Amino acid sequence: MKITVFGTGYVGLVTGTCLADVGHDVVCVDIDRNKIERLVQGDIPIYEPGLESMVLRNVEARRLRFTTDAGMAVEHGVLQFIAVGTPPDEDGSADLQYVLAVASTIGQYMNGYKVVIDKSTVPVGTADKVRDRIESVLAERVADVPFDVCSNPEFLKEGSALEDFTRGARIVVGTDSDRVSDLMRECYAPYNRNREKLMFMSVRAAELTKYAANAMLATKISFMNEIANLAERLGADIEDVRRGIGSDPRIGYHFIYPGCGYGGSCFPKDVQALARTASKVGYEAELLKAVEAVNKRQKSTLFEKLSHALNGELEGKTIAVWGLSFKPETDDMRDAPSRTLMEALWAHGVTVQAYDPEAMKECRRIYGERDDLILVADRIQAVKKADALVICTEWKEFRTLDAEWIRGQLSTPVVIDGRNLFDPQTMALAGVDYYAVGRGKTLSTSAPV
Repeated sequence: MKITVFGTGYVGLVTGTCLADVGHDVVCVDIDRNKIERLVQGDIPIYEPGLESMVLRNVEARRLRFTTDAGMAVEHGVLQFIAVGTPPDEDGSADLQYVLAVASTIGQYMNGYKVVIDKSTVPVGTADKVRDRIESVLAERVADVPFDVCSNPEFLKEGSALEDFTRGARIVVGTDSDRVSDLMRECYAPYNRNREKLMFMSVRAAELTKYAANAMLATKISFMNEIANLAERLGADIEDVRRGIGSDPRIGYHFIYPGCGYGGSCFPKDVQALARTASKVGYEAELLKAVEAVNKRQKSTLFEKLSHALNGELEGKTIAVWGLSFKPETDDMRDAPSRTLMEALWAHGVTVQAYDPEAMKECRRIYGERDDLILVADRIQAVKKADALVICTEWKEFRTLDAEWIRGQLSTPVVIDGRNLFDPQTMALAGVDYYAVGRGKTLSTSAPV
């Protein structure tokens, strides 16, 4: 099939590349000329395991092309995927300006039947707005060109996006058109061979499904962080609690790991956007607001634990930070707990000495060159001459730690573990003042009940 993908960001590039990899003829279009030039030269602007080799393979096979020529791109594909960003607006709602701009472009150039597919995460009712925008542009052109709009939300996790696309649990399509259903079946046929993954539903149900899925996962994380904070104050080990509830198949072990809060491009903005959507229709989504509030508070726990461990004496200290990305296997630092930590440290006159396997370049892009930020070559360099260590991201290379060694590296043997990677008893026996999340040490002055 001939397919066009608008947007070469995370969702667009993964979508276009995976569809090309099963034999479709894909054109990816973007208004960012620099990004397109980089892609044409084989320089992939985002980090995602396995993506670079897949892009290069399909470009070489001429199944995948990149362009800034919107007219050519619209003419190319019967299927027109919209995969541009929907950043949060000032009030937390999703900003649809880029989605609607693509709709205008499609309306401007289309001369034959198109299926316009909302792949971006968009609020309920966006397909109607896309349809209205295209119809408006066609009316200005005095052109009568048939088209359909459908919803096909993505369910990609950064760090495992290729696996999620090619082996995902479901493929959701929102449409009431048999013609669209047939075309989408053809599009996804290579990924629908082992079992029926395609789920057809109304457009609005598909739009809501994406938000509901992310909100549910975010809720599990915030719930577990709430219980972890309670466990600290009650003298319970949250790891025991996690195993105890995770063994219940109705709950399961996924997304019940306590830590220093979720980040990234999806959960924070999607929870906010869904709460805002609820407010617009006269419903106060109290649970969603609580999920967001708990997560915001949880991101401050690393700084609070560190300040407590150092008796509030922070100014002039050098703190080692392991992990800058919001999760492993990505360079994405959007809403990352590391940012909340570092900005709090800088406000208290602290120098940050940090290492991340992939996010160093992104960190420099965000914060630039500054005297109180030292980015080093590896985790060993990060702890040299540091006063304490804070772990923000559970990269594999951080998951083993010689407690005796780390005690010898740090000026004060303090480790703040935002991902619960190590055993508190082992650390204590080695003389390390170890603070995890919900694993014994508490900032509360009250005794456990």
